[in-house]
Parts: sequence; C-alpha cells; structure tokens
Amino acid sequence: MNQENKIKLETLSKKVANVRGFEICSFKIKTNQNPIVIEITIKKTNGDDISIDDCALFNTPASEEIENSNLLNCSYVLEISSQGVSDELTSERDFKTFKGFPVNVEVNQKNSKIKFLNGLLYEKSKDYLAINIKGKIKKIPFDEVLKISLCTLKD
Repeated sequence: MNQENKIKLETLSKKVANVRGFEICSFKIKTNQNPIVIEITIKKTNGDDISIDDCALFNTPASEEIENSNLLNCSYVLEISSQGVSDELTSERDFKTFKGFPVNVEVNQKNSKIKFLNGLLYEKSKDYLAINIKGKIKKIPFDEVLKISLCTLKD
C-alpha cells in the first residue's frame, strides 16, 4: 500500500469520526499481515469514556467508507478500539476515582532538581496535592508538580 492511499484512508476515517463525535487517536495499517489489518483508536471529543458499543457504532460507517473509497484492492480486517486507561492522572475525575491508589509524583523543586515521590493518593486541592507516604501526609504545592501517575508501591 502506498503512502498516498494510507493518508487518504486516514483522512476518510477522521471525517467519519468527526461526524459521530469521535476523534482518531491513532491510525495504523499493518501490511505485513494477511489479510492486512487497519487499526483505528478513537476517543470521544467530549472526553467521555469509549464503550464497546461506541467502537461497534464507529466500525460500520468506517468500514462502509473504506469499501466505497476503492482505495484497497485486497481483503482487510478493521479493528476499532479505545485508548484505554492512561496511567497519568490529569482530570478531576481521575483524582476522585483513584483516591487511595499508589501514585508516583514527579516534582520540580525550587532548586530546579527533579524529585520522585511514591505514596497513596490522599487529596487534591487547587493549591496542592497530598499523598500518604508510609502513614505521613505530604502536601506538595501544585506549582511544583510536573506529573502524577499510577504506579505500584515499592517498600
């Protein structure tokens, strides 16, 4: 498959996604498989979670558009999926959902040294992030927090 047809298929898929309130996160064509595999990862433009039903609802119109485009002259498998759960916490919903879970916090201290803290997510306010480190609550000013990710705790 040439690059031009791949770009046309991706553009076509993006149009189908847009009409249905989705966004294409990734678009891959695996030509080394027989039949070739078209993998499309979608997310909702409003930020809501993607369900299996959403993937199924996108699959049919995407498949029809690909067929009608006549850009492929071979058999293929179309796989529609969601991004899945990210391990980075960013939204208010994430902080509520994962309260009490182990997190790794990347902190940029005032002396410009980066430090990593591990603990249990305790609380998030507009000013600070609080984590429980071996029974002690540590409050980290939000202007020093670079990244908060789910992790596994190590003793």
